Amino acid sequence: MPFFKIRPFILFFISTVFFQQQASAELIFAAPPRESAKQARKLYTPLIQHLSKLLGEKVIFQPSRNWLHYQRDIRRDKFDIIFDGPHFASWRILHLEHNPLVKLPGKLDFYFITKKSSKNIRKPDDLVLKKVCAIPPPNLTSLVLLNVLNSPIREPIIKSVKGGMPKVFKDLNSDKCVAAVVRQDFFNKRLSQNQRDKYRIIYTSGRIPNQVITASSRISKIKQDKIIDSLTSSKGRRASAAILKRFGGKRVKSFILADKNDFKGQNELLEGVILGW
Repeated sequence: MPFFKIRPFILFFISTVFFQQQASAELIFAAPPRESAKQARKLYTPLIQHLSKLLGEKVIFQPSRNWLHYQRDIRRDKFDIIFDGPHFASWRILHLEHNPLVKLPGKLDFYFITKKSSKNIRKPDDLVLKKVCAIPPPNLTSLVLLNVLNSPIREPIIKSVKGGMPKVFKDLNSDKCVAAVVRQDFFNKRLSQNQRDKYRIIYTSGRIPNQVITASSRISKIKQDKIIDSLTSSKGRRASAAILKRFGGKRVKSFILADKNDFKGQNELLEGVILGW
């Protein structure tokens, strides 16, 4: 075949390889689709810009269309740096060799609560086939509930609630369900004593590690250490200030070092509970 006929093919092949290499040089940061894509970009852009400068590589944010797409892309190992819940992080540590870098301080604790007037609801088993208000899976409120009542014939009927803990409590208060799963912090700190006195706690969950940033093994140990050092120091705190306030509250001023051992077993909240995991 004459060279001038081969040449366009060679140029096409070289350019394709070049652009693939360029694309692969980008690190993808991801977080759950809790906000709109526009809101998420505003929230995470300062951190992403900081990481790009810190690592000397372009870090891009890839918002997921919905929870199904987010979970699918996690399982396909599509993301390099992820900020999300301990159950997802635990699964990645176990199956994708992700490394937990930094996490929000504190633990995640949950109560199952019911009105004191519901005299027949006194323990988790009393919720079998009953309507329970919770944020829908894969949120931890519903996963903790399904993990406690972990048999298909013992499952409650989850009334999915959007709008966070205040909306979950509002629906319970309006008798749209017989019980609800709420954060302990919400129950103890956001509700008045008069409100709390009207409810019975029928179950207290174990303490679950807080939300965490994990990194793929595709990122070198040296660069992972850079992220840890930065996000637990002043420069990283400034870049992650909006995230800390959004998910940790006003008192949280910095991420803290994450320990891989803290996340052992948290994958069981997903595996065998939600289809696909």
